[in-house]
Amino acid sequence: MTVWRPGGRVLAKLPNPVRAVTEQLVQRARARRVLPVADWVAEVADPWSGLGAATAAVACNICRWAGDAFLRPGHCEATTCPRCGAIGRDRFLFWALQNTVARPASGRLRVLETSPRLGADYRAAMGGWFDYLCSDFDERAHSGMIRLDLQAIELPDECLDVILTPHVLEHVPDTDRALAELHRVLRPGGALLLQVPLLQGRTAAPVEPEFHGDDTPVMWRFGPELSDRLEAAGFRVRLLVTGELAAAAESELEPGAAPPWPQPTAPEWDVDGLLAALRGRPELSVVSGADQTERYGFAPGYMYATWAAVRR
Repeated sequence: MTVWRPGGRVLAKLPNPVRAVTEQLVQRARARRVLPVADWVAEVADPWSGLGAATAAVACNICRWAGDAFLRPGHCEATTCPRCGAIGRDRFLFWALQNTVARPASGRLRVLETSPRLGADYRAAMGGWFDYLCSDFDERAHSGMIRLDLQAIELPDECLDVILTPHVLEHVPDTDRALAELHRVLRPGGALLLQVPLLQGRTAAPVEPEFHGDDTPVMWRFGPELSDRLEAAGFRVRLLVTGELAAAAESELEPGAAPPWPQPTAPEWDVDGLLAALRGRPELSVVSGADQTERYGFAPGYMYATWAAVRR
């Protein structure tokens, strides 16, 4: 039987008052989660193994399911794996991890994930592969092992190797303060994999109140110039995208030419404004070619982007 037992070396570095509270939370998580988990958790040795030649039309790069089609394809918030429940953006974030973070020669990477969407099976797998902590702030839709505010992270300096923060920063009022805190808790050379809805060409507050599915208010709708703020916070930055998006951004379509994705585009995206803002940006980096995009369900390409920021 495979069980999830969270915690690890990160706890040992916490200041005593924080460690005491955190250990209580982790013990509660252990009490809840020492349960059988899905078979794939034991079958997948680590994030980097078992991604060989295609054996089916599509596959999940998290749980290694393979089959004829994802459930509800066509949107990053769907295109669902029937085995582990990962949606398109979950798989793209994990693909970014698999392609930017090297397998350690020894030991275990210290990983923090903020508000992971996936549940016990995924967290059991991450706890097996890494010295893993997950956090949340308001805990309305996502329960974490610890509660963290990205604007004031109660963790020691340089205590983490990798931070995964998917679709959280847009809910944080003070972006620059959060980036400074994320930089502080990463070791030099550590990686921040940051994913937000990249919907438009320039960062702005919503023009009217906006909430995501968990009723969390949206403070910011980000554009590609978030890269500049990451650089200013002390990171070396790449914006990881599909080859489809990079090609569309770097070449203006001829009048009447068909775009590379189905029409009409999703109404929440200003695709034309996004492409114009991406054009010529040096940090644009293709992480998924045509074969990977089709195999792992990263289509349409304009919906998929993740910042890979390395602490200088």
